[in-house]
Amino acid sequence: MTTKKSARADIGRLGVWSLELRGADPSAAGDAAAELDDAGWGALWLAGAGGPGIWQSASDLLAATSRLSVALGVASIWGPDADAAPTEFARITGQHGDRLLAGFGVSSPQNAAAVGKPFGTPIGAMNQYLDRLDQATPPLAANDRILGALGPRMVELAGRRGAGVHPFLVTPESNIANRSILGESSLIAPHLAVVLETDPAKARQIARAGIGMFIGFPSYQANLRRLGFTDDDLVPGGSDRLIDRVVAWGSLDDVRRRIDEHIAAGADHLALHVLTGQRRLPRAEWAELASLLSA
Repeated sequence: MTTKKSARADIGRLGVWSLELRGADPSAAGDAAAELDDAGWGALWLAGAGGPGIWQSASDLLAATSRLSVALGVASIWGPDADAAPTEFARITGQHGDRLLAGFGVSSPQNAAAVGKPFGTPIGAMNQYLDRLDQATPPLAANDRILGALGPRMVELAGRRGAGVHPFLVTPESNIANRSILGESSLIAPHLAVVLETDPAKARQIARAGIGMFIGFPSYQANLRRLGFTDDDLVPGGSDRLIDRVVAWGSLDDVRRRIDEHIAAGADHLALHVLTGQRRLPRAEWAELASLLSA
């Protein structure tokens, strides 16, 4: 499957979303990336919230691979990585070709305040940042960037001024709403947490340990309410009903069904985030999931 025409980088149908790759020993990270490339994954998604240096991490992983793309999922517009984005994007693509997709998120007023910048409104802040990307020399073009958009106004902005959206902590139903706003040419590439555990209690425990904290963030709570969840679901760690909808847990067939559900609802690509409850590169789980690439 080729990425939608609005995005220059081809990220395929399935990618790996990882917090661990940025914190791993560079040699181990390079070896893992090469394995993922050989297996046929479309993209490696690097989480942007783990401190500075995401551009160098992207460059290192592209150097260790030959085919797959690297995507940022997503970098805060308030950090130093965002200030360096046009220059770094041009440097990296000059070395490795059109295998990089830059993802940006508006983050929060607290992040803006931490660097002494006014937040204003989410839409206003993102528009101003995208203006900077457009006006840079060279610019970081609209078809090279994707937004971590959740609300309908930010989704509309992502379609108008970017290649599409990379939403976090969403259900398949979000794709239906996003597609109705974006039309057919924009990319919808949601994050999807995966737990390869068939025992419900164990699977939900691992899921809550991995993503439960995000359920308490106001922006995610607001979007989950838009998706039909209530106070009964938005408890610390999330209700069973919520976890079962935003996390694909169980067997490989269970994960395949959830991917298919997202695709049928309008997603073009799924960024699979393996949760194990352990701090390690989940190379065995990535290898197991690779069987889904030919499904």
